[in-house]
Amino acid sequence: MRPLKKYTLLFSLIVFAIQTRAQEATANAFSLQQAIEYSLKNSPNYLNAQLDYQSADYRRKEITGTGLPQINGSIDLKDYINIPTSLLPAQIFGGPEGSFIPVKFGTKYNATAGFSASQLIFSSDYIFGLKAANEFMNLSKINVSRSKADLTAQVSKAYYTVVINRDRMKLLEANITRLKKIFDDTKAFNQQGFAELIDVERLEVQYNNLVTEKDKTSKLIGLSETMLKFQMGYKLSDSIVLSDSLDVTADFTDLSNMKMDISHRPDVQVMHTQQTLLDLDVKRQKWGYLPTLAAYGSYQYNAQRNEFTLLSFDKNDPLKKWFKIALVGVTLNVNVFDGLQRNYRIQQAKIASLKNQNTIKYLEMGAELEATVASVSYNNAYASVQSQKKNMELAQHVYDVVQKKYQGGVGTNLEVVTAETSLKEAQTNYYNAIYDMMVAKIDYQKATGTLTK
Repeated sequence: MRPLKKYTLLFSLIVFAIQTRAQEATANAFSLQQAIEYSLKNSPNYLNAQLDYQSADYRRKEITGTGLPQINGSIDLKDYINIPTSLLPAQIFGGPEGSFIPVKFGTKYNATAGFSASQLIFSSDYIFGLKAANEFMNLSKINVSRSKADLTAQVSKAYYTVVINRDRMKLLEANITRLKKIFDDTKAFNQQGFAELIDVERLEVQYNNLVTEKDKTSKLIGLSETMLKFQMGYKLSDSIVLSDSLDVTADFTDLSNMKMDISHRPDVQVMHTQQTLLDLDVKRQKWGYLPTLAAYGSYQYNAQRNEFTLLSFDKNDPLKKWFKIALVGVTLNVNVFDGLQRNYRIQQAKIASLKNQNTIKYLEMGAELEATVASVSYNNAYASVQSQKKNMELAQHVYDVVQKKYQGGVGTNLEVVTAETSLKEAQTNYYNAIYDMMVAKIDYQKATGTLTK
């Protein structure tokens, strides 16, 4: 029974280890959408954009609070080391006219405790401050969308770079395997006297070039993975698995006939919101001629003592009583004449608004141009992908035929080297075209504001 228990325990440990590795592999595996979602939760720049939005919300609430009642409590305690001296006319006490008698009024200790309140009744700055705060909230929200679009584009391009380089690596490894066999066979034939040394050396050069290309691609994959992790906010030292494969034809959409709409583009929305803020500033400056009205009130108790007995109370003794002080008031501020300063501020605000309108026109034209270029680039890249795919298939066919001819003794190894070079060039052109197509589509979606929902 004991050996059986040992085997059962060993089997359980093996199963646990397999499950743990499977879970780790799943945790490190990302589709493109999962990589984007992960980056939105971990990218420091995007998280800062969200924090800016929260800060804008608190700023809006702060501005709103200035129009609510302002209540303050205070306690003031004074110890007159030397009681203030006042001069009274001496003739009041029968003295000569024009002379004064120094006297001291008050007590050594004075205390005042109470609260005051104020309420803004009307202020044009407050009204437009609330409107501006709401627009600023909208601006911060758009900035979050812009950061999201930028991050999505960066992660998508980095993701495609890794996937494309990995596919290139697979083809390189297959090419190396095929060429290695031909090289080994030719080397053996040379040792037996059936092939020339130059044939061996020619194949060796081609083989070494492929190995070097493989090493470069391997390092490029490592670099592109690091860039992807950086964009995602993923720990650089952890491994990552990309689950999406390369399918360039599944989601192709002809963009040449699509109606171009840049209204959803974040930077265009930012400029329009900026325009709203500038127009509000013009109105705020104009309304600044209106008066400001505020009400206030105060309720306090005051005590005066010759000794420090502020907590004692006797309503019959003036030196042990607390006296009430209460008041209410209204303040009306009217701008009568300011040397035309506000008028000049209004003109400056109008100019700033007009300048922003011109900037919006320029930005919209640039955005349409950018979207048009991306659309044309995408369609051209797709056509190039189809063409390069055929070229790669033809180059593969030529290489297979030349290889069979060489193995059958009716071809030369120069033909093999030439065919191998053409195949590698066709493969490189194919994957470059794929990358250009992916990037052009991302650029188009970003230019039209449709990259993110």
